[in-house]
Amino acid sequence: MLAGPAIAHADGTDAPAYHEYVALGDSYTSSSGFTNLPDTRFVPLGCAQSTNDYPHQVAKLLAVDKFTDASCGGATTDDFTGAQSVLGGSNAPQFDRLTATTDLVTIGIGGNDIGLVGLATTCIEDSLTGKSCKKQYTSGGTDQISARIAAAEPKLTAAIDGVRARSPQARIVLVNYLDAVPDNGRACFPRVPILSNTDMAWFTAKFKEMNAMLAQSASSAGADLADTYTPTIGHDACTSPTTRYVEPLTILSLNPVGSLSVPLHPNVSGANAQSQIVFDRIRRG
Repeated sequence: MLAGPAIAHADGTDAPAYHEYVALGDSYTSSSGFTNLPDTRFVPLGCAQSTNDYPHQVAKLLAVDKFTDASCGGATTDDFTGAQSVLGGSNAPQFDRLTATTDLVTIGIGGNDIGLVGLATTCIEDSLTGKSCKKQYTSGGTDQISARIAAAEPKLTAAIDGVRARSPQARIVLVNYLDAVPDNGRACFPRVPILSNTDMAWFTAKFKEMNAMLAQSASSAGADLADTYTPTIGHDACTSPTTRYVEPLTILSLNPVGSLSVPLHPNVSGANAQSQIVFDRIRRG
């Protein structure tokens, strides 16, 4: 991938110099749900984009001349080329922010193409009535979520190709999803309504399968991968309030109000971890 000359930073390290950074993505990028006023400089209010999301932090760390954050809660790959309707307006196609002079692009997308949050909700609802979401989604011998993940891969590859076509000089970094759920569903109660160990293990396997698909998409399309999952293992939604990077479904938390997020999304600590991991990946060139 292309990289500019190195620039010195306050921590004494060097990172490639970038001038025009565009961030694309969904709510795991925009940190939707932080209980502070959303940033409306780049997107409508309904995108719930935080001023502390990892793109904002990375832009500051890199000291770029121009920064645009197109990320929006609920976005799918379709919203890269089409407008996304949100509360209070419409977010223009995220690709509209790309230019011929854009030299750095981060992409965080895919979870909504697969329906990951909806799957989590269904699993929790099923568990409360004694049903198995794994059984529901694998009936007939076909794992419907694995099929969705497989169907999303060409969309991710096409998205990377679409960025390159619009910004041929840009370094493209695909950012995966940080650790959100543990293997043992029973360890979640009461932070997340109890799931059977079988269902939680299956859901976690789908989460890992999604991240593996993202890694394959990055490799196939010649983009760099920023792996936020591996370094954040042990900070999932079922850990203690001072440890977790992802908020659970309960409203009880010891974290400051301004650091919280909507359920099953990164909180401020999570966004901080994402930003450092992404920055370190960019710094490595």
